Amino acid sequence: MLVSLVGSNSFGLKRRLDELARAFVAEHGELALEKIDAESASENQILDAVQSLPFLADRKLVVVRGLSGNKLMAEQIEQIIDAISDGTDLIFHEPSIDKRTSFFKVLKNKTQLEEFNELDARSLAAWLVDEVKNRGGELSYADANYLVERLGTNQQMLASELDKLLTYEPKISRISIDLLTELAPQSKVFDLLDAAFSGNKKRALKLYEQQRAQKVEPQLIIGMVAWQLQLIALAKNGSKRTPAQIAADSGMKPYPIEKARGLANRLSSDELKGLVAEALDIDYKSKTTPLDLDEALKTYIVSL
Repeated sequence: MLVSLVGSNSFGLKRRLDELARAFVAEHGELALEKIDAESASENQILDAVQSLPFLADRKLVVVRGLSGNKLMAEQIEQIIDAISDGTDLIFHEPSIDKRTSFFKVLKNKTQLEEFNELDARSLAAWLVDEVKNRGGELSYADANYLVERLGTNQQMLASELDKLLTYEPKISRISIDLLTELAPQSKVFDLLDAAFSGNKKRALKLYEQQRAQKVEPQLIIGMVAWQLQLIALAKNGSKRTPAQIAADSGMKPYPIEKARGLANRLSSDELKGLVAEALDIDYKSKTTPLDLDEALKTYIVSL
C-alpha cells in the first residue's frame, strides 16, 4: 500500500486515515504502525522508518505527516519512495499541499492519491443525510440544510453534533436540532443584519441582546459585523460570478458568500460603503475614546 491523502478537509482526511490504520492494525497488530511528523523529523528518521524491516510483525505501516512542509525532504520524495522496503506500507498525510509543486506531481504519479476538499453547503447536507442513514437514523434533506445553516460548514463540528442528536433520537427533526444545538455566532449576526435590513428593528435588537446575554462581548460582535460586511461586499462586487468562484479568489467559503448575496442585492454600492465607514468609525472610537460600544452598536443596528 502506497497512498497519499491530501486536501484541506481535515475531517475527511482524518476519517480516511483512521480507516486505513484501523484495518492495518487489526490484521498486523499495534506494533505494526509507526507515525512520523515530517516537519520536525530528521532525514535519517524518515529514511530509517521506510527502509527498516517490521518488528514483531510480518508487515508495518508508516504514516508520514506534512512532508511537503520539510523542504529538504520534499525534494527527495522520489528517493524516499524508492527506498521503501518490501515489508512496509506507506501513507503520506498532507493536509496542506501546493499542487503546483513537483512534490505533488510525484505523489500523483507514483502513489494512490486520494483528495479530500472542503464540502460546500449542498454537499454537506447530502453527506449529513447519508451519514445519519448509515448510522441507523433518519434525517430529511431539508432538515440537513437547516442544520448546516444553523451551525455552519465545519464538517467536524457537524459530525460531533450528529453524535448528540442521534443519541437523543434516531429520527432527527428541527425540534431536536433547535433543542440540542446552539446557533453559531456568525449565523446569529447574519440573522441580526437580515432582520435589520428588512426593517425588523425589534427582532434585530432582540438578537443583539441574546448575544450579550450569552456573554458575547461587543468587540466580538462588531468584528462579526465587519466580517459579514466583507462577505456582502464580495457578493456585491462579484455579482456576475458564482459563490464558488468568489470563494476561490478570496479564500472564503462559498456558503456564507451565497447567503450574503441576498443582503447584497438590497443595498446600493454607496449604501454599503456608508455602512462599512460607519462600522469602522465605531470600531476606531471604541479603541480611542470612552465610547459606550453597546449603545453605539444598538444605534447602528437601528439605523440599518
